[in-house]
Amino acid sequence: MSTDAGRHVSRDADRQQMPEPMRRDVRLLGDLLGEVLRESGGQDLLDDVERLRLAVIAARHPPPPDDAPPGSAVSPDDGADLPGDEIADLAGDQIADLAGDEIAALVAGWPLDRAELVARAFTVYFHLTNLAEEQHRVRALRERDAGAAPVRESLASAVSEFRQEQGAEHLDELLARLRVHPVLTAHPTEARRRAVVTALRRISVLLAALDHARQDAAEQPEIRRKLREEIDLLWLTSPLRDRAMGPIDEVRTVMAAFDETLFLVAPVLYRALDEARRGQTEAHATPAASAVPAFLRFGSWVGADRDGNPFVTAQVTRETAVIQADHALRALENATTRIGRALTVHADAAPPGPDLTLALEAAETAHPELLADLEARSPQEPYRTYLLYLAQRLQATRLRHADLAYRGCAEFLADLRLVQDSLTQAGAVRQAFGELQHLIWQAETFGFHLAGLEIRQHSAVHARALREIQAGGPLSAETNEVLATFRAAGWIQDRFGVDACRRYVVSFTRSAADIAAVHELARRAMRSGRLPVLDVVPLFESGEDLRNATSVLDDMLALEPVAARLAANGRRVEVMLGYSDSAKELGPVSATLRLFDAQERLVRWAADREVTLTLFHGRGGALGRGGGPAGRAVLAQAPGSVDGRFKVTEQGEVIFARYGHQVIARRHLEQVTSAVLLASAPAVRERNAAAANRFRRIANQMEAAALRAYRDLVEAPGFAEWLARISPLEEISGLRIGSRPARRGIASAPVGLDDLRAIPWVFSWAQTRMNLPGWYGLGSGLAAVVGETGAGETGVGEMGAGETGVGETGAGAAGASRAGGLRAAQEAYRGWPLLAVLFDNAEMSLAKSDRRIAARYLALGGRDDLTAMVLAEYDLTRRLVLAVTGHERLLADRPVLSRAVTLRDPYVDALSHLQLRALNELRAAPQAGTGEGDSPVDREATGAQRDRLHRLLLLTVSGVAAGLQNTG
Repeated sequence: MSTDAGRHVSRDADRQQMPEPMRRDVRLLGDLLGEVLRESGGQDLLDDVERLRLAVIAARHPPPPDDAPPGSAVSPDDGADLPGDEIADLAGDQIADLAGDEIAALVAGWPLDRAELVARAFTVYFHLTNLAEEQHRVRALRERDAGAAPVRESLASAVSEFRQEQGAEHLDELLARLRVHPVLTAHPTEARRRAVVTALRRISVLLAALDHARQDAAEQPEIRRKLREEIDLLWLTSPLRDRAMGPIDEVRTVMAAFDETLFLVAPVLYRALDEARRGQTEAHATPAASAVPAFLRFGSWVGADRDGNPFVTAQVTRETAVIQADHALRALENATTRIGRALTVHADAAPPGPDLTLALEAAETAHPELLADLEARSPQEPYRTYLLYLAQRLQATRLRHADLAYRGCAEFLADLRLVQDSLTQAGAVRQAFGELQHLIWQAETFGFHLAGLEIRQHSAVHARALREIQAGGPLSAETNEVLATFRAAGWIQDRFGVDACRRYVVSFTRSAADIAAVHELARRAMRSGRLPVLDVVPLFESGEDLRNATSVLDDMLALEPVAARLAANGRRVEVMLGYSDSAKELGPVSATLRLFDAQERLVRWAADREVTLTLFHGRGGALGRGGGPAGRAVLAQAPGSVDGRFKVTEQGEVIFARYGHQVIARRHLEQVTSAVLLASAPAVRERNAAAANRFRRIANQMEAAALRAYRDLVEAPGFAEWLARISPLEEISGLRIGSRPARRGIASAPVGLDDLRAIPWVFSWAQTRMNLPGWYGLGSGLAAVVGETGAGETGVGEMGAGETGVGETGAGAAGASRAGGLRAAQEAYRGWPLLAVLFDNAEMSLAKSDRRIAARYLALGGRDDLTAMVLAEYDLTRRLVLAVTGHERLLADRPVLSRAVTLRDPYVDALSHLQLRALNELRAAPQAGTGEGDSPVDREATGAQRDRLHRLLLLTVSGVAAGLQNTG
């Protein structure tokens, strides 16, 4: 059997191993969608969808035998066994290219309204398939949790490993300082409308209900009827927004993650860690006070990040704080009411302690009518009475009734602990440390503010504002807004507490003067009031800024406001590292290695200056912006850079992918927390330090060549204009997926990459099916290590995509050198977690790419030189990554992910061909009114045609994002 044939079998095996429950759900949802399409658009629409579906399947795989049964409408089964883009022989490529031409002709022949409907059909199918995959993941996680033995990346496994190496005492020391701090951001990478997300959530609930109803046949017909109704509603719901989202829209959207998931999952995670710490025997014994603190903290940039977003104002930030507090107080009030109503402990069975008795008497004195009503409904039930009284106080706090309201969350926590202590003294320990402990954990985690608002602004904005103020003339609107922001921060702190809004992130920090400017502007803004407490966080993003970080921090510590803050907070400093912009500037290889080096220097700097350092990782959701499996990324961090503390951004579609379902959210947070525990162990620190020293030479050699290859591409003359032609870069803003402009300036003309945000940079490359930001340059870097010349110098792109041997055919010293270089690269991959994550993430990016489809996009730019450069680097990178990892095909060691990619590939192809049609015609058509002698009718017709093409393009952008399950 040939190597390619073996790959075909392996890819097919992935599909054949699809769990039956998931296959059943996908088939059911696909069949229901087929019914909806037939009812809505008639058999002709269904036939067109089917025609395209079979065509893209045939382009990837030989047609089935004549006697094969026909597939059902929009069913995955025919396409699910495709071998992907693994065909390496020339004949296979030629067949695929011919098939691609036929598909292009097919979609070009449809009227635009039919093309839109077909695009919507495939997009809805992806949404439904994603739900089926999510449901199966939930199913699998629940089965895993029901098992007896600790599983990989679980808290139980991490605690056991840490305790065996370090002992129970060191474990408790680590738990006491443990902090995991996700920060939700408003970066616009959630392409789905809120109405679509809500509809999908309803379908998800029905799909889960159907799982349970399969034991009761009588319930199934009604659930299926509701499913059909909801899928019909999803089909009838416009997938595109009619208006752009505003910052407050983003705030309200993110609140769903807190209300439905995070507030409920946090105490469950703490309980799991507590049980892991106590062990199986103790965990089932009499409950006792937990040694596990509320180690989660949540931050938010939503409604507070104004860097490049003129729509986030001081008033928006104030309103955001009010909305967040309302959600936090409602959640605490509901939980307190629920627990209070259930706590029907009689006074004779567990007499209240003296402190609780005094508290009840004080409440009765202050609010006699309220206490009389509560006691009448809860006779001789002091614990129930007091908790219901606390719920009333929370309501008063939310409604701002001063005589009954709490002054802050600390008062509420004191009351809860009063009840807990009284129950403990009375012997009702299960009630003391059960649901009541969960409520205490929730209050400690979320406070009355839900998440700490973190203001972010560009250093250049501060510099301009200071110059204006010092000049003494009238102030611009921008400067007045900067000053108003500090007053808003002070107002939020006065009303909701210091932790509600004390961090101020400075983008593009280049010197201590950028930090000093923030403190000076705060002083100027608060001339007649108390200065807000500010922890100013420098954000280092470019390669040069990463190199200079420690010297900037030295100068920062010398600033009087910073020194005063360090004295007050126990010498704690937070530093943010930007993954997105560094990757856009340097490419994935150089960015990864320079960020690691910067972390090493920062750890040494903090130790030398006796500072407790928290590194804030500004990672994106996509692999090209630092995304990827979070747990593995934590374990690959520089030695000593974690030490019990991990803070990271959660962006765009990642928020709902990770926090949209309670079971998945718990698993994600468990993976991150377990990784933080292990990364804080001396053994892991020593392993990473030894690996970094051992493989530093190889890494440096790889980085130099990778950076050269990346810069040769992005600095080529006309590159930015070429990217704008080959991708929907300029049209992405039409999706209205966020309030933030795609560029830091409002202008949308294609300028240099420096002005382009990292998100549309990654988003546009994903749409072209090239995923370039996740891998470009790695092939040239590996070629330097294994003794080959780079893709741009050798024309490696002409080699077959399936070739994996490096140095195998060489003779003499050159062949031996290449073989030795390959062995060295393989050892580095196996021995240094940082490089393992880099290579594995690049492999994932390559697997989500499609060379043949991408070549059609690249051809739109009319630059054969740039097209050849990109394709050559792709071929080189793919071949050498497979050689280094030892995998026979992409994702060979990750069958679940491989199956997901394989299932989607042909259907994403369908949307890509529709998108290519729209791009082709938009790029070729004149702008409305630009033709000489055009009549008003002609201009109107041209404008209408462009509008329809633009709409088709946006529909396919949304669909491809759903199919690939990532945007930016």
